[in-house]
Amino acid sequence: MAEETSLEIEEAPKSKKKLIIIIAAVLLVVGGAAGFFLMSGSDEPVETLDEETTLSEEAPAASGSSAEIGSALYVAMPRPFVFNVPGSSRDRIVQIKVQLLVRGEVNEETAKKHIPLIEGKLLSVFSTTTADELSTSAGKETLRFTALETVQTALNDVEGSKVIERVLFTGFVMQ
Repeated sequence: MAEETSLEIEEAPKSKKKLIIIIAAVLLVVGGAAGFFLMSGSDEPVETLDEETTLSEEAPAASGSSAEIGSALYVAMPRPFVFNVPGSSRDRIVQIKVQLLVRGEVNEETAKKHIPLIEGKLLSVFSTTTADELSTSAGKETLRFTALETVQTALNDVEGSKVIERVLFTGFVMQ
């Protein structure tokens, strides 16, 4: 009886070692196969067309934007916009961080030169909305398009061209 117990104890560590070795081997094979498939992709760039690309390519044509075709540059507003909006149950505080998409270095410099004008126009647009509108994604998109149109109109009056291609909300908090 004592001999049977000692034999079982000695065999148990061997089976655990075998199990660990088998698991390690399987993980290595699976990891190697995954690495092979990930690294063996073709070197040709994959051309995809998503909704964001479609919107950014169609926006200049649809709005008649005279923004020059060039590299996309982003002009960040120096500080976030913080304002109160009325709501159905209570007033809310909103903070929006904004960046402007421009094409080319000339438009980037023009946008930076007119940041106070852009901030004033954006704040006037933002203050006309309500908390109920901002609680939906459609309301946020409407606000973004209204802001774009207002800023483009203001810059067209001052500079003679629509400098800004898109207004982007990079941060949005409503309390």
